[in-house]
Amino acid sequence: MSDEVSRFGTGEKSGPQAAEALRREANLSENGWNREWTRNIELGLEAAPSIGDRTISTFSRGELPHFAGINTFLKAPYIEDVHKAGEYDVAVFGIPLDTGTTYRAGTRFGPQGVRRISALYGTYYFELGVDLREQISICDLGDVFVIPANIEKAFDQISRGVSHVFKSGAFPVMIGGDHSIGYPCVRGIAPHVNGNIGIIHVDRHVDTQEKDMDERMHTTPWFHATNIGNAPPKNLVQFGIGGWQVPRAGVKICRERGTTIMTMTDIMDMGLDKALDAAIEVASDGTEAVYLSFDIDSIDAGFVPGTGWPEPGGFTPREALHIVKRVAQETNLCAMELVEVSPPYDVSDMTSLMACRVIVDVIANLVDAGKLPRKRPTWLNSEPSTEPWAL
Repeated sequence: MSDEVSRFGTGEKSGPQAAEALRREANLSENGWNREWTRNIELGLEAAPSIGDRTISTFSRGELPHFAGINTFLKAPYIEDVHKAGEYDVAVFGIPLDTGTTYRAGTRFGPQGVRRISALYGTYYFELGVDLREQISICDLGDVFVIPANIEKAFDQISRGVSHVFKSGAFPVMIGGDHSIGYPCVRGIAPHVNGNIGIIHVDRHVDTQEKDMDERMHTTPWFHATNIGNAPPKNLVQFGIGGWQVPRAGVKICRERGTTIMTMTDIMDMGLDKALDAAIEVASDGTEAVYLSFDIDSIDAGFVPGTGWPEPGGFTPREALHIVKRVAQETNLCAMELVEVSPPYDVSDMTSLMACRVIVDVIANLVDAGKLPRKRPTWLNSEPSTEPWAL
């Protein structure tokens, strides 16, 4: 055995996932990184002569340093011209609406909070051996201009924005905002899907009332979304429901419409994977595409204090990441939303960080499953005959 091998070891005792991750990393390109640092120097000047690492620029551009620069999501390029959304594999944008909150407001700052802490992360995910910089293109489109004094006008703006991005062919990632955005997001997508849409709704609350305090609030999105012709309630799965904030008015609608509800106790008794098997089957049955709505309050309140309706007894972070892994890997996922992050109530950005982690894990698992970058889906209709929010 050589001195070098005896000093550093062979790595043969690594765990199986780690061994596979080591193998995958060796096969990843560095072309994206090389393009980034070259661009950084072109735009931000060469570093001072005393700097040994000549990939560093004078002005911060791109990922490094993590604490500097303008916070887009994952330091992705900010695309001011939204007509260019279709030039990217993934388009991230914020929906800073909290007019639909019924208790603690503040989710209008959710997109800002998630973007800010996303600077903590790079683009490489060790366990999967995925590097988003090298394998796909991501852009940040900024935020939808919501109308805080009129929730219905805000819904129209949201549907129009989501429609524009979705029909471009990019995979849309919407960062809320409160959960009322679920309805206008699905409304923006539905006309562009030739077939039915399943919805996997990860939450502690059913959110199926018709109205709350005489308006369509964050407790009502799935009543209205499942009124859309190709988003039937039989394909709505509500995963993780329970606790003391599930209004009876919403429970009645679930019973009448036959939605599929799985409580935390159901999931514990079945086992997480068997529960996910059932959820994926229901959402995928007879549908062309699946929409993921992830409410951060589905995670136990001890881990995510920065939310408007915290509820103890939810998922652990590890369970939440397993849920989105399987949804991304095993469904025909067409878009996702992450909602109910309220930075004014957060501690050390831990809720925003968890939200960011959910999003990047979805994207990474889509890459790992060969679903990103994607060919234009056969079910995608870019020119539907009706766009009701535009009337």
